[in-house]
Amino acid sequence: MLLEVKGITKKFGGLTAVDNFSVEIEKGTITGLIGPNGAGKTTVFNLLTGIYPVTSGSIVLDEQDITNNPSHVITQKGLTRTFQNIKLFNNMTVFDNVRIGHHCRGSSNLLGALFRPPSTRREEEEMSERTMSLLADVGLADRKDELASNLSYGMQRKLEIARALASEPKILLLDEPAAGMNPQETKELTQFISNLKDKGLTILLIEHDMKLVMNICKKVVVLDHGAKIAEGVPQEIQNNSAVIEAYLGKGAAKCSQ
Repeated sequence: MLLEVKGITKKFGGLTAVDNFSVEIEKGTITGLIGPNGAGKTTVFNLLTGIYPVTSGSIVLDEQDITNNPSHVITQKGLTRTFQNIKLFNNMTVFDNVRIGHHCRGSSNLLGALFRPPSTRREEEEMSERTMSLLADVGLADRKDELASNLSYGMQRKLEIARALASEPKILLLDEPAAGMNPQETKELTQFISNLKDKGLTILLIEHDMKLVMNICKKVVVLDHGAKIAEGVPQEIQNNSAVIEAYLGKGAAKCSQ
């Protein structure tokens, strides 16, 4: 397993936000994490990425225990994320927003930055080339010199994903990537995520668009009040009466048809 989450719990005072949550994620798969608002989905992401320390339990990435590691260390080890509320550097260009994501993989130090030896220049050229490749992948190459704040909402979502990919993750966490997108943008995003999986990337996503989830996820995990109440392939989740009524709605079984 690429990611093993073992019984993680998060308590804020007397409130248990995540309660003994476990999941195993295979390399090269897409897993969906669903549930109503307030179920604890984003809190799980915050625990996985070191934003919150876990109260108990463990998180193992590629056989390395990353429990309560600092966020930048977790990113370096191969787990990165996007956010439910887009967090871009709005006063930087599209190009620079993605380029900055490469620096966790860079080897330059202070001396390299000051004296710029050939190795530093080569590394910067490679970062620039990789940045343009990622921008082309998300359809933003022709907007590279624009400020991130000038992009449409859908384009900002794509830019945030491109920046996350710049860190060369082993597993990418997407927090409601289709939120605020129109149907065409969602269709394009669905294809893009599928393409990432086809290239070998592992993805864990939170999403309220059930058609997207059911169409591309190998496994779906359902969370309620911080606890896992169901887990299985999309067909099993669609046919789980409690999940259908509480989270998906009675028409959900038709949403992927």
